[in-house]
Amino acid sequence: MTDLPAPHRRSRGERLRAKFAKAPYSARFGMVMLSLYIITALFAPVLAPYGEAEVIGKAFEPWSATHLLGTDQLGRDMAARIIYAARNSMGIAFLATVLSFVTGGLFGIVSALLGGWADQVLSRLVDALMAIPGLIFALMALSLFGPTVVNLIIIIAAIDATRVFRLTRAVALGVVSQDFVEAARLRGEGTLWIVTREILPHTLPPLITEFGLRYCFVFLTISALSFLGVGLQPPMADWGSMVRQNATLITYGNVTPLLPAAAIALLTVSVNFVVDWLLQITGGGRDGR
Repeated sequence: MTDLPAPHRRSRGERLRAKFAKAPYSARFGMVMLSLYIITALFAPVLAPYGEAEVIGKAFEPWSATHLLGTDQLGRDMAARIIYAARNSMGIAFLATVLSFVTGGLFGIVSALLGGWADQVLSRLVDALMAIPGLIFALMALSLFGPTVVNLIIIIAAIDATRVFRLTRAVALGVVSQDFVEAARLRGEGTLWIVTREILPHTLPPLITEFGLRYCFVFLTISALSFLGVGLQPPMADWGSMVRQNATLITYGNVTPLLPAAAIALLTVSVNFVVDWLLQITGGGRDGR
């Protein structure tokens, strides 16, 4: 009797390639564009033809071989500014989103685990914060504490952490009621051990998909604040502030101010395409947001 060959077990790379091959065209487009954005942000000093705040010409010069997208109101190269803005806008939004998930996710899990008065206090506090419109809260806070990069990250993270708290708490409540969590309590395991070993691994899948959606909201909020003049401050390049600073060109039929706006829209659409595909293959949902 001949031995049957052992079934071939695909490696993780092969499984990822198989999933990518089955991905819809929208998800593939989103992944390609997102990769280009990340590469641009990481290698901005190499890709940009000029420095971020370098004045190299006259104000509002037209598109040319020297300045592919013309110059802005101070004579800075628009192409270089758009490239550097990818690093600033995307990097700050990423840090703010990570901070919001760390704080909101931690308090959401602890609230679901402790229950009782602790859960009620945290939930009512979050409800009170969510009653204030996020953009108005950010405008007031930045006007009070100053529009620095650190303040911007902390304030945006505090606003978004309330949404993350609600989602994490809703998911964690379903995990806390499971038998394996009760067994860990009966064994005398500490709260930190239960959170990191039992609850967190079961709440990660919906949180990972939600991270992309929250990143879009954070990114758009930062761009809106920069457009209003209280976000990233000069000489830092930011797509939102670039639209505001060069808006007068639209009056003369110049579409240059629309380019940073298009960069904002394209990044948002690309991230949403990828997140929608991840929701489909993981069976995740958007409840509790």
